[in-house]
Amino acid sequence: MLDQPLPDLDSWVAFFSEAELPVLRQTGRRLEEAQVDIDKLNGRDIAAIVLQDPLMAVRVLSYIQPLNSQRLHSDITNIGNAIMMQGVYPFFANIGTPPTIETMLRAEPQALLGVIQVIRRAQRASRYAHDWAFDRHDMNIDEVTLAALLHDLPEILLWSFAPKLAIAIRDLQQADPKLRSAMAQEKVLGIRLVDLLLALCDVWHLPNLLRTLMDDNNAHIPRVQNVTLAVNLARHSVNGWENPGLHEDFAGIEKLLRLDRETLLKRLEVPEDSRAPYLVPAESGGEPPSA
Repeated sequence: MLDQPLPDLDSWVAFFSEAELPVLRQTGRRLEEAQVDIDKLNGRDIAAIVLQDPLMAVRVLSYIQPLNSQRLHSDITNIGNAIMMQGVYPFFANIGTPPTIETMLRAEPQALLGVIQVIRRAQRASRYAHDWAFDRHDMNIDEVTLAALLHDLPEILLWSFAPKLAIAIRDLQQADPKLRSAMAQEKVLGIRLVDLLLALCDVWHLPNLLRTLMDDNNAHIPRVQNVTLAVNLARHSVNGWENPGLHEDFAGIEKLLRLDRETLLKRLEVPEDSRAPYLVPAESGGEPPSA
């Protein structure tokens, strides 16, 4: 476990690239149960399990990409295809028995709660991204879904391997709700987690397209907007519907999906008693606060 920040981005990248990534205990259990009927399994069956766990998803992708580059001229950006690329039997042989987050953090209950919360948030972001990509008739819905699932992977890694630093970031933002995540990260870690994410994509040989979808600097691309808005909405609504950042999120989602505000709030299942602040027209004095 890391108690102090590393000196620079390269040090962080080296640390995480050499670490064995844990997975959720539930993921390991579900994969074990699936093997009972292994002859009936296909790539999509296994992908349904893998795509509930960002850490298992990146393990699969990082393993398959070097193999893929030897056989094909294009990247594999779909977990189901990645599994079928190596075959069901080789997949189970290769994943082995990875360590679990629950075992790794058994002496750190606060860290375990923190990492589970981030994973649940990532799952929620991936569901939003999937639904919106479907509405937009995206050319590859699974790519957008996967990018949203993996977008906050460095935060998951931080809670898993450096929980004291993750707690310090959380405490800064709780003390100042207007403090941007990137600023809190730089104060504690000396780096932004988005920079760590993009660097790890290179080290793990993740597909270039997936890297593009997770890079917020590509916000002019509608597919990237889909991912970014899903991640932001999941983050800002994790504790309810009062976060000031939601005003900006809703405006972006409306534009992306071409929905009016009332329809969007109903679709997101925002409770009726929480909708009023978001239905006030800007011109009547209800200008949203900054995130």
